[in-house]
Amino acid sequence: MGRPGEIIRILIWVNAILYLASLLINPAETKWTMNPFAALSPDTRSLLMLGATGTFPVYQMGNWWTLITAGFLHGSLLHILFNMAALYHVGQLAERAFGPFRMLLIYLLTSVAGFALSLVGGVRLTIGASAAVCGLIGALLYYGKRRGGFHGKAVYQHTQGWIIGLLIIGFLMPGINNWGHGGGLVAGILAAFALGYSEKRPETQNLRMIVFVIAMLVLALLAWVAFTALVYRGSLGRLI
Repeated sequence: MGRPGEIIRILIWVNAILYLASLLINPAETKWTMNPFAALSPDTRSLLMLGATGTFPVYQMGNWWTLITAGFLHGSLLHILFNMAALYHVGQLAERAFGPFRMLLIYLLTSVAGFALSLVGGVRLTIGASAAVCGLIGALLYYGKRRGGFHGKAVYQHTQGWIIGLLIIGFLMPGINNWGHGGGLVAGILAAFALGYSEKRPETQNLRMIVFVIAMLVLALLAWVAFTALVYRGSLGRLI
């Protein structure tokens, strides 16, 4: 498949840095276990300080901005490895279909949409890049169906396989945010419909500038949250 584009690499690095920060805020509470599903899990208070979302942070703490930040946090080593592997694979397909900036816009919008639907579903606390990855899968599903031809059919069938896998994981594994996955998937289809894809609607300079500004604002928010969390980590005991 080749090397991923620069934007995908940046996304992976940002996720990795935020995961490392979540372990450093309260390292004494990090879970060191042989259980692969819980190994190197940051504690809940650290994740709340870094912007985990859900009904508790949003409704009870008033932190609506967590709908943006939660997509860059992860609850264990396996969690981030799985999501980044999926982003590495799906992101390259989406980048080719939509262009790097439009792909990034879909990624960010569908992440927020997935977490917003999680509020409707009453999910108390949730994190992870999977809502955004599902958004890219939804966008690729639309692209494959709309484009048609040999390539379009191959992409469509490939994304169907991903969706089936997500359904199996969602029903078999505990703690999976199916509201976030479903919301991201549907939002990805709608975003691809609204924004189009490269072969029909090439990226414009205006679109790139808008996405660049949005991305800088998101990075600024993440940097501010990480900085304040590390500085005020002594207040963990008073958080909840």
